[in-house]
Formats: sequence, structure tokens, C-alpha cells
Amino acid sequence: MNQPKYKRVLLKISGEALAGDQHRGLDFHVIGEVCDVVKQCVELGVQVGIVVGGGNFWRGVKDGGGSMERTRADHMGMLATVINALAVADCLEQRGVAVRVQTAIAMNAIAEPYIRGKAIRHLEKGRVVIFGCGTGNPYFSTDTGAVLRAAEIEADAILLAKNIDGVYSADPMKDPTAVKFDEITYDEILAKHLMVMDSTATSLSMDNHIPIVLFALKDPKNILRVIMGEQIGTTVKEEIS
Repeated sequence: MNQPKYKRVLLKISGEALAGDQHRGLDFHVIGEVCDVVKQCVELGVQVGIVVGGGNFWRGVKDGGGSMERTRADHMGMLATVINALAVADCLEQRGVAVRVQTAIAMNAIAEPYIRGKAIRHLEKGRVVIFGCGTGNPYFSTDTGAVLRAAEIEADAILLAKNIDGVYSADPMKDPTAVKFDEITYDEILAKHLMVMDSTATSLSMDNHIPIVLFALKDPKNILRVIMGEQIGTTVKEEIS
């Protein structure tokens, strides 16, 4: 069997993807399918860190905009990511996968505090580490949190599992002429204002030379396909080969 292309990855899963077709709350059928694939990756010797969004429960800017002070709204969003982290952790444990949840804001009764050295040690021992609370700071998205954690744990790549199957030249839902890219550079993403991640997350990824692979979570096996080196979705990197 082919060897995995990546030895250590940071998998970012949007909260909306965990909600499945219902768009809100948790779809445990979807989460279970994702965890089945993560287990396969671990069994291949791949070290997996996971960052989950919270948009299936709360999005700070969108849900709190105009009605709440931004910092407090963002704190609520961080709490939403912890709900998702615990759900994914439980599903992994049910499948016999060793897992640890670490949060950027201390919640000692339910999770470990984020400590870089400890996270890396867990990964080296074959445990999945799920990072909650994004960066732990308001005004930063969970995408930025994912890039930050990827840089800190020295991940080979960021796997961006979303509800869209790649990066397009325009919104494919609105523009039927939109073209999907197989590869694209960070500079092009920023210059064309393409909605892969927010500009802060994209810039941080570029500065730390971490490739991003964006793909659809609709088929969770795409996670394994990307790790094994198949051309799935869109790869964002410094230069196009």
C-alpha cells in the first residue's frame, strides 16, 4: 500500500459541516463517518490534530452583530467550538481512538489547557488532539486558530474540510461560469479576495509555508484521499508546480 503523503496534519472542520443537512446542531451520522476516516488515518501512522469551528451553534460576527458587544459574541463562538470538540472526541473514543481535547481558554473540568509540548507528545503517542476555542482571542476566526495550531505543532499540511469542493474563481452558487482551481498560490488568493479563509489566516499560512488543501467534507473519505496524496479539491501553496 502507498505511504501517506503527510505524516502530521491539522484537520479543520467547519461547524456547519458537522451539522449535515440540518445546518444547525450536530448530525452524529456525519460526525461518525468523519471519525471512521480519522481512525483509518491514525491506523496508517498519521498524526492528526483537529480544529473545529462553531458555526453550527453560533457565529460571533454573524449572530451577534449589532446586538452584542463583539468580544462577548466571539467568546460565545469559542464555547460553541468546545461543544463540537467534545462531540467529536466522544465519537472517536467510541471507535477506540485515543483522543485529547485541549482548549485555548482554561476549562479544566472538561478539557486540558492548550500546551504546545503536551499536544505534540500526544500526537507522537498516536493520540488525536482536538483544539477548542480557536486562538482564545476575540476578532480571530477558527481558521486563523487552525493555522496557528498547525504552525505550532509543525504540521505538514492544513486540511480544510468545508461544504464546498475547492477554490473557485467566483461563488459557484451565484456564477455558473465560476472555474475551480486544482492549485493556486497564497498571493492569488489574497489578490483576488477569494473566500478560502479570511486574509489573516491565509497570510499566517503563507508566512509559515504551510500548504492548505481545501475539499468537500460531503464525502469524509476525501480526508484519507488527501492524506494519501490524491488530487482532491484545491491545494493552496507558495508556487504552482
